[in-house]
Amino acid sequence: MNPLRPDAPPPAALALGRLRESADSACRLLKALSNPDRLLLLCQLAQGEMRVGELEEQVGVLQPTLSQQLGVLRDEGLVNTRREGKNIYYCINSPEALALLEVLYSQFCATPTDSQA
Repeated sequence: MNPLRPDAPPPAALALGRLRESADSACRLLKALSNPDRLLLLCQLAQGEMRVGELEEQVGVLQPTLSQQLGVLRDEGLVNTRREGKNIYYCINSPEALALLEVLYSQFCATPTDSQA
Protein backbone atom coordinates (compact mmCIF):
# COMPACT_ATOMS: atom_id res chain seq x y z
CA MET A 1 0.00 0.00 0.00
CA ASN A 2 1.21 3.46 -0.91
CA PRO A 3 0.83 5.78 2.13
CA LEU A 4 0.80 8.84 -0.15
CA ARG A 5 -2.01 7.39 -2.29
CA PRO A 6 -4.14 5.05 -0.17
CA ASP A 7 -6.59 4.60 -3.08
CA ALA A 8 -3.81 3.33 -5.41
CA PRO A 9 -3.78 -0.40 -6.06
CA PRO A 10 -0.86 -2.39 -4.65
CA PRO A 11 2.14 -2.84 -7.01
CA ALA A 12 1.32 -6.50 -7.75
CA ALA A 13 -2.13 -5.47 -9.01
CA LEU A 14 -0.57 -2.87 -11.28
CA ALA A 15 1.82 -5.44 -12.72
CA LEU A 16 -1.02 -7.91 -13.24
CA GLY A 17 -3.14 -5.24 -14.93
CA ARG A 18 -0.32 -4.36 -17.33
CA LEU A 19 0.34 -8.03 -17.92
CA ARG A 20 -3.33 -8.61 -18.74
CA GLU A 21 -3.33 -5.70 -21.21
CA SER A 22 -0.19 -7.09 -22.83
CA ALA A 23 -1.73 -10.56 -23.01
CA ASP A 24 -4.86 -9.12 -24.62
CA SER A 25 -2.76 -7.28 -27.22
CA ALA A 26 -0.70 -10.39 -27.94
CA CYS A 27 -3.86 -12.49 -28.33
CA ARG A 28 -5.33 -9.99 -30.83
CA LEU A 29 -2.12 -10.09 -32.85
CA LEU A 30 -1.91 -13.88 -32.75
CA LYS A 31 -5.57 -14.15 -33.76
CA ALA A 32 -4.92 -11.90 -36.77
CA LEU A 33 -1.90 -14.00 -37.75
CA SER A 34 -3.78 -17.28 -37.30
CA ASN A 35 -5.59 -16.92 -40.64
CA PRO A 36 -3.48 -18.35 -43.52
CA ASP A 37 -4.53 -15.63 -45.98
CA ARG A 38 -3.71 -12.82 -43.55
CA LEU A 39 -0.40 -14.44 -42.66
CA LEU A 40 0.53 -14.73 -46.34
CA LEU A 41 -0.42 -11.10 -46.92
CA LEU A 42 1.73 -9.95 -44.02
CA CYS A 43 4.63 -12.12 -45.21
CA GLN A 44 4.49 -10.38 -48.58
CA LEU A 45 4.22 -6.96 -46.96
CA ALA A 46 7.24 -7.74 -44.77
CA GLN A 47 9.24 -7.38 -48.00
CA GLY A 48 7.91 -3.85 -48.52
CA GLU A 49 4.93 -1.80 -49.62
CA MET A 50 2.70 -3.39 -52.26
CA ARG A 51 -0.32 -2.49 -54.36
CA VAL A 52 -3.51 -4.48 -53.91
CA GLY A 53 -3.08 -6.00 -57.38
CA GLU A 54 0.45 -7.13 -56.52
CA LEU A 55 -0.79 -8.75 -53.33
CA GLU A 56 -3.53 -10.54 -55.26
CA GLU A 57 -0.92 -11.93 -57.69
CA GLN A 58 1.65 -12.86 -55.06
CA VAL A 59 -0.70 -14.51 -52.58
CA GLY A 60 -3.30 -15.89 -54.97
CA VAL A 61 -6.20 -14.63 -52.85
CA LEU A 62 -8.99 -13.23 -55.01
CA GLN A 63 -11.57 -10.53 -54.36
CA PRO A 64 -13.65 -10.26 -52.17
CA THR A 65 -11.59 -12.44 -49.80
CA LEU A 66 -8.54 -10.23 -50.32
CA SER A 67 -10.46 -7.08 -49.39
CA GLN A 68 -11.99 -8.77 -46.38
CA GLN A 69 -8.63 -9.96 -45.03
CA LEU A 70 -6.91 -6.64 -45.72
CA GLY A 71 -9.80 -4.97 -43.86
CA VAL A 72 -9.16 -7.14 -40.81
CA LEU A 73 -5.46 -6.26 -40.90
CA ARG A 74 -6.36 -2.56 -41.21
CA ASP A 75 -8.89 -2.75 -38.36
CA GLU A 76 -6.29 -4.38 -36.13
CA GLY A 77 -3.80 -1.62 -36.94
CA LEU A 78 -1.33 -4.04 -38.50
CA VAL A 79 -1.20 -2.30 -41.88
CA ASN A 80 -1.40 1.23 -43.26
CA THR A 81 -2.72 2.27 -46.63
CA ARG A 82 -2.03 5.08 -49.00
CA ARG A 83 -3.72 5.95 -52.25
CA GLU A 84 -1.86 6.99 -55.38
CA GLY A 85 -4.28 7.62 -58.21
CA LYS A 86 -6.38 4.49 -58.60
CA ASN A 87 -3.92 2.34 -56.68
CA ILE A 88 -4.04 1.52 -52.98
CA TYR A 89 -0.75 0.57 -51.39
CA TYR A 90 -0.38 -1.42 -48.18
CA CYS A 91 2.52 -1.61 -45.75
CA ILE A 92 3.05 -3.14 -42.32
CA ASN A 93 2.38 -0.71 -39.49
CA SER A 94 3.18 -2.96 -36.53
CA PRO A 95 6.71 -3.55 -35.24
CA GLU A 96 5.30 -6.37 -33.09
CA ALA A 97 3.80 -8.12 -36.12
CA LEU A 98 7.02 -7.66 -38.07
CA ALA A 99 9.05 -9.16 -35.21
CA LEU A 100 6.73 -12.18 -35.05
CA LEU A 101 6.92 -12.62 -38.82
CA GLU A 102 10.72 -12.70 -38.57
CA VAL A 103 10.52 -15.46 -35.95
CA LEU A 104 7.96 -17.40 -37.99
CA TYR A 105 10.14 -17.07 -41.07
CA SER A 106 13.21 -18.36 -39.25
CA GLN A 107 11.26 -21.30 -37.83
CA PHE A 108 9.17 -22.33 -40.82
CA CYS A 109 10.52 -20.81 -44.04
CA ALA A 110 14.29 -20.36 -43.83
CA THR A 111 16.45 -22.91 -45.58
CA PRO A 112 19.77 -24.03 -44.08
CA THR A 113 21.61 -21.73 -46.51
CA ASP A 114 19.52 -18.73 -45.31
CA SER A 115 20.87 -19.07 -41.78
CA GLN A 116 24.48 -19.39 -43.02
CA ALA A 117 24.38 -16.12 -44.97
